[in-house]
Amino acid sequence: MADPQAALATQLKNIEIRTGQSLAHMRALIATSGLTKHGEIRSWLMDKLALGYGDANTVVTLAKQAPAAAEADPLDGIYAGNKAALRALHEQLTAVVDSFGPYEKAPKKANVSLRRKKQFALIGPATKDLLELGLNHKDLPAHPRLKVMPAGGMCQYTVRLGSAAEVDADLQRWLRAAYDAAG
Repeated sequence: MADPQAALATQLKNIEIRTGQSLAHMRALIATSGLTKHGEIRSWLMDKLALGYGDANTVVTLAKQAPAAAEADPLDGIYAGNKAALRALHEQLTAVVDSFGPYEKAPKKANVSLRRKKQFALIGPATKDLLELGLNHKDLPAHPRLKVMPAGGMCQYTVRLGSAAEVDADLQRWLRAAYDAAG
């Protein structure tokens, strides 16, 4: 799976090549257009710069963000303030998954979804001291560390982690099983 941030960077590069306009210049054009509604600006960009719907939509979305927000690391927002210490544990978990093979990281506001053909894990802070790993796998063996979640949720199990030592062989085996089951 492709990295979403790399895909966005490629899309912006292609838009700039086709239009001859940088994102900063397109942001300035939008500001001088007098338009304020997302759909109006998107249609205007499609007309003015001959952008397709998806490209125009991306430009409007990014143009409405602060310039730095378009390039910001999503983990900075997830692990801000008193949750900052958990970022190292998050990165340790993703390094384990990186060793399994290709997958996609899809950052959300409060966590990061890990996907292959489907989501296999969800990583994010549970509290200021604990990271929560959600596992999407139907048949993990019972274990005191695995909390079984109610049916119908995104993940069948969760595990809370407070230290790097908890990323042990059991956890890696569960994570690998979820990764393999996701396709």
